[in-house]
Amino acid sequence: MDIEKKLEERGIRPTANRILVMRALYGFSHSFSLRDMEDKIDTLDKSSVFRTLRLFADHHLIHEIDDGSGSLKYELCTAEHTSDDDDLHTHFFCEKCGRTICMHDIPVPRVLLPEGFVPTSVNYVIKGVCDECSRK
Repeated sequence: MDIEKKLEERGIRPTANRILVMRALYGFSHSFSLRDMEDKIDTLDKSSVFRTLRLFADHHLIHEIDDGSGSLKYELCTAEHTSDDDDLHTHFFCEKCGRTICMHDIPVPRVLLPEGFVPTSVNYVIKGVCDECSRK
């Protein structure tokens, strides 16, 4: 994966910090929090990591998940283009282990809003116990 090219494709100038955060992104197999990213990259301060994640979200490189835990989670977008809504899928928050799992194959139900209402984002989270925790 050419990280610099990926950043440039999304209109992001590839600086050393951004490349470092991008490399760390590929190390997560599931959604992650700011704290998770800080733990993974101990050479950057919290504000630098946060600003980089914010920039990545603004350029649709990652999407933000508000799972109700009080801590935003992030996940790498899988769409090739910023116009694709690959983050419009269901999320599952495990109340036992605290993981937030993206369920890409389960679309967010369409909601018909009254005339004049214009949605800017959709957050669909199901809470319960994940498959791994339910087997324990």
